[in-house]
Amino acid sequence: MTAATVSKDPKYVSLLWAGLDRAAEVAKLHGLLFDPPWDETGLRNLLDHPASTAFVAFDGQSKEVVGFVLGQLAADEAEVLSIGVAPEWQRTGLGRRLVKGLATAVKRAEARRLFLEVADDNAAALALYRATGFVETGRRNGYYQRKNGKPADAVTMSLDL
Repeated sequence: MTAATVSKDPKYVSLLWAGLDRAAEVAKLHGLLFDPPWDETGLRNLLDHPASTAFVAFDGQSKEVVGFVLGQLAADEAEVLSIGVAPEWQRTGLGRRLVKGLATAVKRAEARRLFLEVADDNAAALALYRATGFVETGRRNGYYQRKNGKPADAVTMSLDL
């Protein structure tokens, strides 16, 4: 099966724990999705931290990482640090699976709340987080600086586990 004939079917995607061995793949995808991107060294440091919890969405057909979620635990709280899904896999339910996978893992580690922040101009992410039960808890005005010069507010959200 060639790359051109591989279908984008989420039933062939597995969530796998992400360790140091996945840092390069996550860095590559993060670079495709975010500006500024996180580099491989920074991701290695994060994945090596004892409080980190991370998953990749691995497509069994193409043998590629097509999504990731990076989180961190602190006492009875956890935070989503970053989440991303390859553009061709967006709107297939992988984002929801990644959020739920992280929420399940941190709940098992006795976290009671999961936090995150997202730019107020990121409608797709806001819709995803609301659909998975997150509620807005606050805002940080002008937190995200954009290349066009117009800042975006950070919306802080939480999910009771």
